[in-house]
Amino acid sequence: MKRVIFLLLLVMGIHYPSESQVLKKKIPDKLVVLTFDDAPVTHYTYVAPLLKEYGFGATFYVCEFPPNYADTTKYMSWKQMQALGKMGFEVANHTHTHAPVGNLSQEEIIRQLTYIEDKCDSLEIGKPVTFAYPGYSLSPLVLETLQEKGYLFARAGGSRAYNPETDHPYLIPSWATNEKNTTQIMEALRQATNGQVVVLTIHGVPDYEHPWVTTLPEQFKAYLQYLKDNHYKVISLKELQEYIDIKNALKKIKPDYKKKLNN
Repeated sequence: MKRVIFLLLLVMGIHYPSESQVLKKKIPDKLVVLTFDDAPVTHYTYVAPLLKEYGFGATFYVCEFPPNYADTTKYMSWKQMQALGKMGFEVANHTHTHAPVGNLSQEEIIRQLTYIEDKCDSLEIGKPVTFAYPGYSLSPLVLETLQEKGYLFARAGGSRAYNPETDHPYLIPSWATNEKNTTQIMEALRQATNGQVVVLTIHGVPDYEHPWVTTLPEQFKAYLQYLKDNHYKVISLKELQEYIDIKNALKKIKPDYKKKLNN
């Protein structure tokens, strides 16, 4: 009887979920993830209100970037980061001090992660469940530690689309925006098709402390308008769990460090 039902489901195009299946459901075309790094103040003053206006989701990867993290003309305060969480955005882990985690011991990695976790917990933001590698520094030890601590996803670089069936959940590639690569980013957005997800890494809009990674406000708004006009779905990184079976992906997909993982 079970075999008959199974064959009927196949004919109807419906499948039993497999224990080794990575996808919970098909990745739709035009799925984009926006991620924002380093906690520059413009994420609160400009980016977040504009995202709300467009109805888009996003992930903000926060840290206390030395030496000027306490300068609120350049960086968000923790109260402002808390406000992002209250606005419905994902606030996630970028380490305490923007540390090159690929060069650290496990004890140091845990210390860097735990600081942000405890800060978020104390402000009732919610425990971070995704991570972004500062400076795209990573190692097998970092991946092992993230898994031990129960993280869902981690974002790297690589300037390529994310294929959930072949890219490890802790090695999600992304493109990084800057004021000079508009053409590259527009071409990237068009790659959100055939099961691929496009993930963008965005720093300050503008970035007062690190102008070489700045994205201009008018440039950023043009990206959002394009996404809206062309009916893209724009989400946070943790929302990918709607489509991806994390447990199976971690078991089935081996980390491939030969792929490009930095921007």
